[in-house]
Amino acid sequence: MGRLLAFGEVMLRLSPPGRELLLQSPRLDVWVAGAEANVVTQLACLGHDVAFASRVPDNDLGRAALRTLRAHGVDVSHVALGGERIGLYFATTGAGLRATEVVYDRAHSAFAEAPAESWDWDRLLDGVDRLHLSGITPALGPVPARSAVAAAQAAASRGVAVSFDGNWRGKLWARWDGDPRAILGEIVRHADLIFGNHRDVALLLGRDDLAGDPRRAAEAAFDAFPTLRTIASTARHVEHVDLNRLSARIDTRERAVESEEVVLAGIVDRIGGGDAFAAGVLHALRRGQGAEAAARSGLALAALKHSLPGDAGLFRESDLDAFLSGELDVRR
Repeated sequence: MGRLLAFGEVMLRLSPPGRELLLQSPRLDVWVAGAEANVVTQLACLGHDVAFASRVPDNDLGRAALRTLRAHGVDVSHVALGGERIGLYFATTGAGLRATEVVYDRAHSAFAEAPAESWDWDRLLDGVDRLHLSGITPALGPVPARSAVAAAQAAASRGVAVSFDGNWRGKLWARWDGDPRAILGEIVRHADLIFGNHRDVALLLGRDDLAGDPRRAAEAAFDAFPTLRTIASTARHVEHVDLNRLSARIDTRERAVESEEVVLAGIVDRIGGGDAFAAGVLHALRRGQGAEAAARSGLALAALKHSLPGDAGLFRESDLDAFLSGELDVRR
């Protein structure tokens, strides 16, 4: 097993303490964030060899982000220094019937303005057996979109597997006149594993008739993309902000595996749950386990992430094993 490389933007997340509204009091908690960074952080905590390729400004904020990733075991030697600013977003955690809200402040970030030709894919992909991307990168603008497509093409041409998390961000796509379906389709064309549900597939293929049928959507995706082998997704039912039900599903070309729902009560922070799910699926697959284990591992890490503030899951193998065995009492 080689190294997994993720490519994307590392950000800082700023949130008011507890369940306060934004700037209700003059304090903000700060976490290192970003979908791809979250995935490799959790994988590193599980003992995987992972690296991250990005660009951050050469200032205190950029260096703090790198220190945090490095401290969790992520190789950040492929993160370039340059540009003027690190991307930010503000997340106000909901409560009861008040939903969580996100405000982006990431325009003109160091990563978003990195020229597409600045990425040396021969060097970045050396020793790598999987490249992980998400739909957030191409949503940032035309230059990041070209970079993401080039990354997928470079990996495919070198025989490196590509995993892709759709991570639809309508607010970001709305800021420029890109063609999401065409751009995302070009990336998925090189992927063997995607993270997204039947609604994501319907959007990707322009097929409204697929939005209500997970297996039919999966089969349509397999027909449209010959390299695609696995689709991993979750289904969430929201009772209120503090009480959700979550299940996991893995579709392969041969069959579908679906877990039972778990009840997520007393939710601390659901942001990053999808990234934790992706990490759990990748963890199982990179250990040579099958679809059932991938669904269980992904669901377990997604559920555990809901207990932790911040963006990234930071759980170890022992935490995963304890969850899967139903161990909820105090561990002494």
